[in-house]
Amino acid sequence: MSDETRSKIYTRTGDAGETGLFAGGRVRKSHPRVEAYGAIDELNAHLGLARALGPDPELDGLLARVQAELFQLGADLATPLEASPKWLVRVEDTAVAALEREIDRFEAELEPLRNFILPGGSPVGAALHVARTVCRRAERHLVRLAEETQVNAAAVRYVNRLSDWLFDLARLANHRAGKPEHIWMAPQRQEP
Repeated sequence: MSDETRSKIYTRTGDAGETGLFAGGRVRKSHPRVEAYGAIDELNAHLGLARALGPDPELDGLLARVQAELFQLGADLATPLEASPKWLVRVEDTAVAALEREIDRFEAELEPLRNFILPGGSPVGAALHVARTVCRRAERHLVRLAEETQVNAAAVRYVNRLSDWLFDLARLANHRAGKPEHIWMAPQRQEP
């Protein structure tokens, strides 16, 4: 492949601190929209790490699907709601409903949760707990964006539900790996 036909990863268009949106227009890289879809990208990378740690085939398949959904979500967030490009598929509530059905299925395999638990367990479970916290941060960025401009309401619901899904998936990964959950115990107050 010659240098003329090879595309370059760098464009130099962001050197002044701006980035382009999918449907046109430019915003500062510190814009809440960029923070929101950047956190979704970070979450997707954490799910890739969890998959690289070797979850069982069922969990790996679920994670692969969610990674694809996160790409769709990133495109949704990178495109202002008033823009309607024909190529864009926005997140829909059917994806939220799928997460809810899977959460119900996960919980049927798990012991009911009666206490706070500490993140950790198996490598896959611990990685999914990290992903859950990144998902919560992404949700905060998305809510902040929604305070400034109109966003796809289904996207907000999806990210909220996804953090619950990741919590239960972490528990399920640990359960299947035979790793017990560690209960958080409040420290005892010491009398002077």
